[in-house]
Amino acid sequence: MTEIGFTGVRVRYDSTKSYDELLAALLADIGEQPVPINEIGAIDGDWHSYQERVEKYVGPSGFMLFALLDHGGWIPKAGIERKAMRAILGNPLIAITMIRHDVTAALFAPVELLVLDEPDGHSSLTYVKPSSLMVVEPNAPLLSAAQVLDAKLAALAAKVSAPK
Repeated sequence: MTEIGFTGVRVRYDSTKSYDELLAALLADIGEQPVPINEIGAIDGDWHSYQERVEKYVGPSGFMLFALLDHGGWIPKAGIERKAMRAILGNPLIAITMIRHDVTAALFAPVELLVLDEPDGHSSLTYVKPSSLMVVEPNAPLLSAAQVLDAKLAALAAKVSAPK
């Protein structure tokens, strides 16, 4: 067994939007229904035909929805009265720019966001900066590609959390 330590960088965007408004803005950009990415990959064809199939699902900020996990559906049972939605989103056409430099970068692609309601009626969006998770040893091409993803994710977060 080998262990490699690393430090993730958590990023939080506070929003004046309500939880429902922030979640709706996010889903309006990445899609409201999860993309059947495994089924798309199972279709015969080359890389070019795969790209064409995937591009149909890419939202305005370059991402698509893979899954939603509604923690707010179960955490109240443990006494935590919060809305909390975890969104798994990504884009295989972006992911490959990192995975080609280190296949273990796939541990953190797709990425995840957490949308929370806040006590003041506002909301927040939190994620861990992908480059802080993917690049655990010197690898300049991987770092460069991961920083592009960092910027795209930050742009999405800023866009959807911006005031109404």
